Amino acid sequence: MSRVGKKPITIPDGVDVVLEGDSVIAKGPKGELRRRIHPKVKIDIDGRTLTVTRLDDTKESMSLHGLSRMLLDNMITGVSSGFQKVLEIVGVGYRAEMKGRTAVLNLGYSQPVEFPLPDGIDATVDRGKMIVSGIDKELLGLTCAKIRAFRPPEPYKGKGVRYAGEMVRRKAGKAGA
Repeated sequence: MSRVGKKPITIPDGVDVVLEGDSVIAKGPKGELRRRIHPKVKIDIDGRTLTVTRLDDTKESMSLHGLSRMLLDNMITGVSSGFQKVLEIVGVGYRAEMKGRTAVLNLGYSQPVEFPLPDGIDATVDRGKMIVSGIDKELLGLTCAKIRAFRPPEPYKGKGVRYAGEMVRRKAGKAGA
């Protein structure tokens, strides 16, 4: 039995979770999220507690058990308090600014990179740090990964876009004669 899948999810005050066919809808103060649930997994709502059970013991059902529980937990956390990630922009002349819903990144290329933020994702820039926030954890991670991919941190000087707290393995430069 999945240790993660066995844990019940407590639904906080101000959040409503509704089963609608094969979909789960979570509504909260931050917004609304909807997700389809695999038919090999069953969801029960009992008051303010949500439990996820699998229908059989096949390998597919066992792998979907914990996954479905965490996806639902992330939905409930997202609509109640939201998620945020911090990106650090390191390098001489490297900077970011927001123009409406578009992030303009100066990352050492001949032209600035313009990245329009997807719906449901917000960003602010403060002194070399870009704070990206939203209610959908999956979309937030994908957006941050796309921004980081424009200029990943390089191992010699450490310049580029990195997650806050990310350790960049540094290499020694050329050994001079």
